[in-house]
Amino acid sequence: MDGLWVSAALIFVAEFGDRRQLMALTLAARHRASTVLAGITLATALVHLLSVAVGALIGEALPTRLIGVLAGVAFIGFGWWTWRGDEAGSERSSRSTGSVLLSVTGLFFLAELGDKTMLATVTLAMDHGAVGTWIGSTVGMVAADGLAIALGGVLAARVPARAIRVGATALFVIVGVVMVIGAGRG
Repeated sequence: MDGLWVSAALIFVAEFGDRRQLMALTLAARHRASTVLAGITLATALVHLLSVAVGALIGEALPTRLIGVLAGVAFIGFGWWTWRGDEAGSERSSRSTGSVLLSVTGLFFLAELGDKTMLATVTLAMDHGAVGTWIGSTVGMVAADGLAIALGGVLAARVPARAIRVGATALFVIVGVVMVIGAGRG
């Protein structure tokens, strides 16, 4: 139980201001909050399971450059998908729930690989046990991103859909380019 509480608190705090929290806010402004939250939960659970299961064994061997480039390209691709995806006048995305769920899960999975919260989860699992750390780190991250999703819902009710689309596109492309450049320098 100690690992659960320690992990939940540390990951919750570490997630504030992170690019994934901005992604969650943006996605929730365009898609159903429950679908975005489900995608984030799936991605987080998978990445943190990977972290506690094998992270300690392969932590030094992870090809962080390749992961950074792939994540950056995914962000740029998601920016493109956001820009071209929906009619400018629609308030929310008309994409199927399954399509959005898979996109959100994949995007968050790639964004989390090699990130500070993944590495923190590996470290916490070494000291506090795998199961509690996995559950706690997943709960902490989903709770932090859940706050961003709630804010995204408020944003969607007050900001025109076109402005959200333009802002989301710009955010994803900028973060993607920065990630690709950072991975190239790493």
